[in-house]
Amino acid sequence: MTNTQMQEAIELRQNGQLEEARTKLLHLLLEDPDDPVLLYQVAWTYDNLGLEAQAMPYYEQALANGLQGEDRQGAMLGLGSTYRTLAHYEKAAILFKQAIQDYPEAREFKVFYAMVLYNLEQYAEGMQLLMTELAETTNDKGIERYQRAILFYADKLDQVWE
Repeated sequence: MTNTQMQEAIELRQNGQLEEARTKLLHLLLEDPDDPVLLYQVAWTYDNLGLEAQAMPYYEQALANGLQGEDRQGAMLGLGSTYRTLAHYEKAAILFKQAIQDYPEAREFKVFYAMVLYNLEQYAEGMQLLMTELAETTNDKGIERYQRAILFYADKLDQVWE
């Protein structure tokens, strides 16, 4: 396999030619079945096709085979989201907690984790995460104006003042 061949497949996926990309990537995978980057690209393509169940083992194997850098971060997000959409909520929660620890600056993990918390019926914790992310990242003038109040109430949603 050459990097050129993988890049061609990635470009096919980026151009919406998902089946062609999948075919090319699977062919490349026959030559190098343990390559973590290639496994990640296959998972990503299955994910783009809406075939999350088929994507899952490729994400898992890519991570297990030592995927690094931005690709690892992307695979963790893809796998966690895939777990969630397939109702593997506990697996998703564990993975997103690890990702938040490994990539504290990558706020998207907290938003996806909040979705998992919703699925686990942990509504208060999920809302707290979302409200905090919203208040700390928005450029909206109205939300910025009330940022202190939003952050104050984020962990007090069930509290009643008399």
